[in-house]
Amino acid sequence: MSADAEKYWYNLTTGQVEKGFESPAVDRAGPFDTAEEAARAPEIMKERSRAWSDDEAREDSWGSGGTAAH
Repeated sequence: MSADAEKYWYNLTTGQVEKGFESPAVDRAGPFDTAEEAARAPEIMKERSRAWSDDEAREDSWGSGGTAAH
């Protein structure tokens, strides 16, 4: 059994926290070390998405004098 089978997952369909591989992979976000982290999955995903978007914006403006092209 893999270590991920002992971790917590957020079920994107039901909004429930699960331990192990209860649901199909397409319905799960994770893994998370604690049930509390898994319960915050939507918030964590939004934070990561925002950070990735900010990184992409910085990369897009690289070499253009620090301003993004519009």
